[in-house]
This record gives sequence, C-alpha cells and structure tokens, in this order.
Amino acid sequence: MTHSHYIRVRYGECDQMGFVHHSNYALYFEEARTEILRKKGLSYKAMEDEGIIMPVHSMNIQFKRAAKYDDLIEIKITMVGVPNLKCYFQYEVFNQNHDLLCTSQMTLFFARKSDLRPIRLPEKYLKIFIQ
Repeated sequence: MTHSHYIRVRYGECDQMGFVHHSNYALYFEEARTEILRKKGLSYKAMEDEGIIMPVHSMNIQFKRAAKYDDLIEIKITMVGVPNLKCYFQYEVFNQNHDLLCTSQMTLFFARKSDLRPIRLPEKYLKIFIQ
C-alpha cells in the first residue's frame, strides 16, 4: 500500500539557514501516515476512541537535500508487510522538481491506550489494513 501526500512548506517550519528544520519531518510523516490510513477507510481517531494507539517505536531518517520555504513536497509513504504487533512504514520525500530530499523508515506498535501495553491489531482493523 503506497500513498502520496503533499505539503507546502510554511515559513515557520524553516530554520535560520532557510531549510526545513529536521524536527518537522516527524510531523510531516505523521500527517502522511494519518492520510494513508484514511485512504484505506480507517480513522486513526476512531481507533483511539476504541482505546488503540500506535506509538512510534523507531524512526530513521537519511537526509539528501534540504527542503525550503514554499516548496511543495511530496511524501510518498508505503506500508510494508502486514501489521500485527508492529506496523512498518517507508517514506520518500521529493520537492516539486522531483529531487529526492530524504528517506525514512518508521516502526510503530499497537498498544492499549489505557495502560500502553502492546497488543495484536484486532481482526476488524487488520482486515482494513490488508484490503
């Protein structure tokens, strides 16, 4: 499952050098991840309302080039494999000239919101993830 999500870089996301500050990529990735789930017909908010959350286990980013103010960036997100206890995502970020800006790998896990204990993804959600 792959999805492209587009974001226009805002002025406040840039550092003194005029580049997107590296901390903003985590927010960009979260937005793209929420949208890929929405595209599958799954509301992350609905999952949370039912007591299931997806904390980040690990995130690795390899920067190639800088994104700059007013760039229209494409975040190409791919869900890798079938989620069970964990969910794996890969990201590629491109600018409007199709230059590769960075790549990232992220692992999340499923947990009960009440006590943060890891859980297997319930069957009703698994069906949505793999359709």
